[in-house]
Formats: sequence, structure tokens, C-alpha cells
Amino acid sequence: MDLDEHRPPAPYEGGEGCLTTLIRIPVRIVVLVLVLPVRMLWDLLVAGGRLLDRVLLRPLGRALRLFHDQVLTPVGRALARLAVAVLVWPWVGLWRYVVVPVVRYGVVVPLVWLHRAVLTPVGHGLRWVYAELLVPAVTALVTLLLVWPAVGVWRYLLRPLGIAGAWLVTTLLVLPLVWVYRRVLTPLGHGIVWTLGMLGRGLALLGRGVWTGAAWLVTTLLVRPVVWVYRRVLAPVGREIVTAVGVAWRIAGFISRAVGRGLAWLAWHLVGAPVAWAYRTVCAPVGRFLRDVVWAPVKRAALEAGRAARDALASARATLRAARRDAWRALVGSPQVTDVRELEGSAARTLGRTTTVPSAAPAPEISLLADKTVERG
Repeated sequence: MDLDEHRPPAPYEGGEGCLTTLIRIPVRIVVLVLVLPVRMLWDLLVAGGRLLDRVLLRPLGRALRLFHDQVLTPVGRALARLAVAVLVWPWVGLWRYVVVPVVRYGVVVPLVWLHRAVLTPVGHGLRWVYAELLVPAVTALVTLLLVWPAVGVWRYLLRPLGIAGAWLVTTLLVLPLVWVYRRVLTPLGHGIVWTLGMLGRGLALLGRGVWTGAAWLVTTLLVRPVVWVYRRVLAPVGREIVTAVGVAWRIAGFISRAVGRGLAWLAWHLVGAPVAWAYRTVCAPVGRFLRDVVWAPVKRAALEAGRAARDALASARATLRAARRDAWRALVGSPQVTDVRELEGSAARTLGRTTTVPSAAPAPEISLLADKTVERG
């Protein structure tokens, strides 16, 4: 059985005619003439932006970063440490060693004692009086004066009257209305609904026919001509214009690159080569001289000054801490050793034990607190 005999025929592939080919070349020439100035201006802007970035923006960024790293950062750190030492630490010491103790022992402790010793017992007593005496008395009085009379009125007066009124309304009003709805209104409504349904079906059939005729007229007289104009005229013209713009843009790019290379060659031989020679011959030696003779000593002097300032601040901080410890010891005294086991806190070795810790250094045989030890009994 040959399967090739039952294959569908290949679709028709239309080729381009002579008229399209004749029109395409003039259109591309015109588009190239219009696009060439725009492409050259674009390439000129791109080259100018790259040159500006390479010559001005990158060196400026490196200089700003170097200035920030070498000048602003050390100065800022020194000013920050000075500000902390002058402005922060005095307030911290005032808060930690003056305000907190005064508030704790002068305000908080008395208030806690007042709450525990006075307010809590008084509150418990008032709660017992409320729960054990006042609430039962008020509950009994309200029940006797309000609840029982209201229950009697509802049970023996209002409920019988309500039952009798409901029976009368149901018998004289609800049952006749239900009979009228079932025997009269329901059949009448069904007839009206059937009549309206038949009338609606007729109107729907008429509207469907009118809509079909109007759609056929609009499709035949308007849609098909517009579709034919779009497919046969507008779409080919648009494709040719887009293709011509793309080809002209590429050709203009080749021309613009050639012109740019020529201008770059002239600029290098007229400006770039002399400037490079002057940089290598004059500017570079002068820059190295300034770097080695002027900038390096200044940098070393600044670093030494910074180290000296840090050492001075560290010494002042240590002196202040020592003075603070001495003042505290003078006010409250040194801690007294009352148990000999407090002297055996070394994890390495003690005089009273033979065990040692392998990873710890041995403790000294003579302790600084030997004069405060208590002999064993």
C-alpha cells in the first residue's frame, strides 16, 4: 500500500514579484540616507560617553576613594573615639554609678516594701469584704425585689394573653390568606408566566434573525475589504519598511565606524601621542617625586600621631578605671574571706588537694590573699 498517494497537497508558497524587487532598492537607498546621520550621531555619543568615563569619571572615582580611605576614614575614627571619650563615657558613668543606685535604693526598694507590707494586705481584706458580704446581700435583694415579681407577671399574665392572641390571628387572618394564595394567586401567576415565556421566545427568534443579517452585511461590506487591504497592502509595506530600516542601520554602522577610525587616527597623531609623551616624560617623574618625598612623610607622621592619640586615650581610660575601683573600695571596703574553700577556686592545683587539671597552668604556691586565710580547725 502506497501512503504517498493519500498525502494532502503542499500549501502554495508565493514568491516575490518584479515590482517588489524594483521598489525595494529605492526604498532602502532613501532609508539609508535618512538613517545615516542618526547612526553617526549615536556612535559619536557612545564614543564620547566611553571617553568621558575612561578619562574623567574613573580617575575621579579613584581619587575620591583614595581620599576617603586615607584621609576621611582615619580622621572620622579619631573624632569618633574622642567624642565617645568626652561625651559618652561621663554620662554612662553618671547613669551606672549615681542614678541607678539612687533610684534603686531610694525609690524602688521603699515602693516594693510598701506594696508587699501595706497595699497587698489591704487589697486582700477589701476583696474578702466584697466577695463574702456585699455580693450575697445585693444578689438576695435584687432577686426578692425584681426577679420574682417579673417572673410571676410573665408566667401568669403575659404568656396566656400571648397564646390567646396568636390563636385568634392564625384563625381569622393567616388561614384565609393561605387559601387565597393557593387557590387564586398561584394559578393566575402560572398563566402569566407561560404567556410571557411564549412572547419572549418569539422576540428572541426575531432578534436572532435580525442579528444574523446585520452581521453578514457588516462582514461582507466592511470586514473583508479591510482584511484584504491589511494583508495585501499594509503588511507587505510594513515588512519592507522594517527590513529596510534594519539593513540601513547596519550599513550606516559600517560607514560610521570607518569615519570614527579615521577621526581617531587623526586625534591620536595630533593630540594623543604628544600628551602621552608629556605624561611619560614630565608628569610621571614629578608624581613619583611628590609621592616619595612629600606624601610618604606626611602619611607616616599622621599615622604616628594617630597611634599616640590612641595610646593616650587608652592610658587615660585605664587610669580612670583604676581610680574608680580605688574609690569604690574606699567607700565599701574590700571583700572579706570567710570560708577557706573560696581560696581553692584555682582549677590547676591547691595546697590542700593533690588533683590537677591537665589543661590548666599550675597555681602559685604563695597566694596574694594569704594574710586573709582562715586556718582549718
